Amino acid sequence: MKKSTAPDLLALAESQLRTTSVRATDARIKVLAALLGARYAFSHQDIQDTLLEMDRVTLYRALDSLTDAGLAHKIAGDDRVFRYNAGMEEIAHGKHPTQQHQHGHFKCTRCAKVFCIDNVDEQLLAPDAKQNINPSAATLRQQLQKVLQSTLGKGFQSHEIELTIKGFCADCAAH
Repeated sequence: MKKSTAPDLLALAESQLRTTSVRATDARIKVLAALLGARYAFSHQDIQDTLLEMDRVTLYRALDSLTDAGLAHKIAGDDRVFRYNAGMEEIAHGKHPTQQHQHGHFKCTRCAKVFCIDNVDEQLLAPDAKQNINPSAATLRQQLQKVLQSTLGKGFQSHEIELTIKGFCADCAAH
């Protein structure tokens, strides 16, 4: 994705808010714009450092509103700090914005940054990867549902899947 300028991000944030039932307040627009422009998932403190004029309570309320609306998602870190990332995937694919935002994450064990890994199903089923995967299983979600049912029995139904890869990000690996 091409890095957008601040006014472009503000306009995109406002546009995304208007596609939901959430009121497009100044705080929500600024917080969503900050998340849209972030290279990795931001903690509350990261956003606070970016939006110095915004008080903590307003920021928490904006983040809660954005996550409730499906415009952002919250990732629990091993350090017990929640990190937030923009949830554009639902809107970009025409899905209802309150659906679960499902994709993988990479967590750096040195700096604690969290990066989203989108399109895991598509990447696993790309032509190179198809050689190693049962062609009858259409998606990673379906494969994992089969494993769940074969391990625990019929009747178990997943509603959320978390895929996390841990290691060193490019910056930390270089040091």
